[in-house]
Amino acid sequence: MKRPLPLRLYAALATMAFTAATGAVLSIPEASAATGSASGYATQNGGTTGGAGGQTVRATTGTAIHAALCGRASSSTPITIEVQGTINHGNTTKVSGASCNTAAGVIELKEVSNVTIIGVGSGAVFDQLGIHIRDARNIIIQNVTVRNVKKSGSPTSNGGDAIGMERNVRNIWVDHTTLEASGGEAQGFDGLFDMKDNTQYVTLSYSILRNSGRGGLVGSSESDVSNSFITYHHNRYENIDSRAPLLRGGTAHMYNNHYVSLNESGINSRAGAKAKVDNNYFEDSKDVLGTFYTDAAGYWQVSGNIFDNVTWSSPGSENHPAGPDPKSNTTVSIPYAHSLDATACVPSIVSRTAGAGKGLLVSDGSC
Repeated sequence: MKRPLPLRLYAALATMAFTAATGAVLSIPEASAATGSASGYATQNGGTTGGAGGQTVRATTGTAIHAALCGRASSSTPITIEVQGTINHGNTTKVSGASCNTAAGVIELKEVSNVTIIGVGSGAVFDQLGIHIRDARNIIIQNVTVRNVKKSGSPTSNGGDAIGMERNVRNIWVDHTTLEASGGEAQGFDGLFDMKDNTQYVTLSYSILRNSGRGGLVGSSESDVSNSFITYHHNRYENIDSRAPLLRGGTAHMYNNHYVSLNESGINSRAGAKAKVDNNYFEDSKDVLGTFYTDAAGYWQVSGNIFDNVTWSSPGSENHPAGPDPKSNTTVSIPYAHSLDATACVPSIVSRTAGAGKGLLVSDGSC
């Protein structure tokens, strides 16, 4: 099954809504983005629809994205922002308004709701510029690449996170994205997909996370356990040292993901967390599941996974690998409908469908 890109032929374009030295937002008369439907935990708690039913605008700079948020009637007025081109520090400035709370050098989705950001046309690349979601709900991010966001060195953005969520965040769907770095903390990078301080009902689907020391975390410390209800499906993790993800407290569901070259550890369930791990393909990796770097135990329910050239370290006081023969030590009830692809087909399915620029293709269940 193929979801079409949200590009339509419009009978007419409205006049320019906002103009800035670094770019413009073009206003489209009616909402037109065809983003498909959210999946996983993002369907719960009222669901995740983003900007559906609102105005659609086109942005070619970060300033224009901020201007679109600030030009709404209120901070909850639905809006779909179609993004094309390269978004970077040079074209991302703070814009002020009653319906926004933006900042320079980051895409700031703070104290807002009902927003879709989707890459269109020749693509959208956020280059060394992170996306920050804070005190926000009902957000969709789709078909974009976010790369080389740094927390040290120059330029810095978003604490080094490609996409970061914090403080009372609800209902986020991130889909068909490519999140990548060029190294680990020593090279100035942090996480690719981080959640902390009461973030819940999030789905990451059909995305690529690669070339980073840290894939992502759920909870910033052993006491930050209010984050929960996260789904990861049909993603490819490639050349990640650890945190695929690091899960502190809460519940997460990982299914039909392809993990390649997890160099130190993978799914790290700790501090009472529960991970349901179904029909994933782990390849050429080490310690892909367990509780690592702590004695605060986490838990997992496993089914249908393939471990292809996976090595396991010996247990220790702060090292508790689930393998070499992983067994479930908890049960997790999943409240939403979902279909599991055959595990042996996962590498080919994910290769065809995951990442930005894949036409929003999704699995049809075949290899």
